[in-house]
Amino acid sequence: MPLLYTIGKIIVGNTMKLGWHPHVEGLEHIPATGGAILAGNHLSVADELFLGSFVPRHIAFWAKSDYFDGTGVRGFFTRNLMHGLGAIRVARTGGRDALTAFDGAIPVLKAGDMVAVYPEGTRSPDGRLYRGRTGVARLAVGAGVPIIPVGMIGTERVQPIGQPYPMPFRGKVTIKFGKPIDVDGRPGDRTALRALTDEVMAEIQRLTGQEYVPRYAPAKAKPDTA
Repeated sequence: MPLLYTIGKIIVGNTMKLGWHPHVEGLEHIPATGGAILAGNHLSVADELFLGSFVPRHIAFWAKSDYFDGTGVRGFFTRNLMHGLGAIRVARTGGRDALTAFDGAIPVLKAGDMVAVYPEGTRSPDGRLYRGRTGVARLAVGAGVPIIPVGMIGTERVQPIGQPYPMPFRGKVTIKFGKPIDVDGRPGDRTALRALTDEVMAEIQRLTGQEYVPRYAPAKAKPDTA
C-alpha cells in the first residue's frame, strides 16, 4: 500500500468513523490478496471516502487527467498526490479516451491491486439505481478478476450533489459488501458483457434496496467517474 495512501487512510478513515459511525457488513468478502473490482452504486462524492476508509486494502481510484497535467506549484502538488495515492488517470472526454483508461486499469488488476468502479457512470440524481454500463464487465473479464458488489446507503445525506464537503453527524450510513462474482470462463462478447453487468446491478440493488431504473442515468456536462 502506498505510504501516502496509508497516511490518508488513517486520517480520513478515523474522521469518517468518528463523524458518521457507519454500519459495515460483508467485509469478509474482500479477498486478502489478488486483483478485484469493487462495483458500487453512486450516491455521493463521499462514497469514495467511505469505501477507502473501510476496505483494508489499497484501492486504485480513478482521477481525471487534469490532476496529472497541472502546472506550477499547484500542478506539482496534485500530480505528486495522484501518483502517491496510486490513482488511475482517466480523460473525461469519453469515447476512445475512456476505453484507454479502462485498458490502463487491467495491468493494475493483474498485478493484484483493487479498483473501484461505479457502473452507473455518474452519481444518481434522485437516489434510484440506474442501468449499469458494461465497462465494469469488460474490465473484469479482460483482467480475469472477480467483481465485488458494493451497496452504499445514506451517503447522499452526508454530501448531497452540489455540497463541497461531507457534513458531519448528518445521516446514517451503511456500507454493504456482497459475495464476489466470479468471471472465469465468461465470454467477452457484447451480449455476455451486458448480462454480467445486469447481474452486478441486481446484486447492488439487493444490497441497497434502491428502486431500479432500466435506463442510463441522465448525462451531465462532465461525467463524475469513468
